[in-house]
Amino acid sequence: MEAYLGLFFSAFLAATLVPAYSEILFASLVAVGYEPLYLWLWASAGNTLGSAVNWWLGRYLLHFQERRWFPFKRDSLQTAQRWFQKFGVWSLLLAWLPIGGDALTFIAGVMRVRFIVFILLAGIGKATRYAVLLGVLQVFM
Repeated sequence: MEAYLGLFFSAFLAATLVPAYSEILFASLVAVGYEPLYLWLWASAGNTLGSAVNWWLGRYLLHFQERRWFPFKRDSLQTAQRWFQKFGVWSLLLAWLPIGGDALTFIAGVMRVRFIVFILLAGIGKATRYAVLLGVLQVFM
C-alpha cells in the first residue's frame, strides 16, 4: 500500500507547479511487479488532484499576480488566457503535457472554468497519459 500512496503523492506533486516527475516511480513499480491497473488508478488520481490545486490557485490567488513570487509574469498570463479563449475548455485534455500543462490548469482556474468540467477533462487527459505510458512499458517489458 505504501508504494501506491507514494506514487499517488509523486503524481500529485508532478501536477502542481512544483517541479517533479512521477513517471520514473511509475515505471519502476511496473517493473518490479505491482498491479498495473492499481498503479494507473493511483497515478491518475494523484495527478488529477494535483492539477486541481493549480485550478484553485488560478481561481483564488490571481490578486497576488503583482508579487515577485507569483509563478507567471503578466504578459505570459495574458498570452495563455488568449490561447485558452481561442481553444476553449477542450484544451484541458492536453493538461498532461510536460510543458505547458501545469500552466493550462492554472489558466483554467483564472478563466473560471466550472470545476466539474475541469476535473473531468483534465482527469481524462491525465488518465490517458498514464495508460499510454503503461502500454509502452508493457511492450518493452
